[in-house]
Amino acid sequence: MIRRSGPAIRASMRVLIIDPDEARAALVAEGLSEVDPLEVTRAPSFEAIEADLARLSPDVIVIACESPDRDTLESLKEASQANPRPVVMFVDRSTPGLAEAAVTAGVAAYVVDGLAPGRVRPVLEVAMSRFAVMQQMRADLEKARADLASRKTIERAKGLLMKARGLDEDAAYRALRKLAMDNGRPLAAVAADLIAFAGVLKGDDT
Repeated sequence: MIRRSGPAIRASMRVLIIDPDEARAALVAEGLSEVDPLEVTRAPSFEAIEADLARLSPDVIVIACESPDRDTLESLKEASQANPRPVVMFVDRSTPGLAEAAVTAGVAAYVVDGLAPGRVRPVLEVAMSRFAVMQQMRADLEKARADLASRKTIERAKGLLMKARGLDEDAAYRALRKLAMDNGRPLAAVAADLIAFAGVLKGDDT
């Protein structure tokens, strides 16, 4: 592990550098010399460190290599799906389709023939900011989908109450809300239970 100190520009940064070339990895660390405190861990390959990613919990992963291979990108994609984090890739050369494959694998910044100490920190900070924005967008999208699903479930449960008790829409909603409050459970959860119970009574296998 390499530790460097200097004028603080961030509260802290944990960086995982994946590069079989120690000299090239040192260029990345040099470019972050102003970060304090800084923790840099280097591994020769993604496969060599993959099992320790959760323990290391890096703020950003930097992959530097001559050219990315498909196996590394596939492993990175699987790791990103399980535990997403910003990834920056510096490559000496690239072939058509590799940049797209890298982005699909979760790479936030793909830089060809541009590894120089002075560029490292700006590239990493932009990648980390872009990653944070994308994560927030994904979270907002998932919340919107969950909210829509909840509304559909509540509407369906209201329809069941309206039909079973002869209630209007407002009365059915009030009955559903009272049931949720009495049980101390979310409205959508109670609605889902009601739908499931109605299915059981009807002999619905789904």
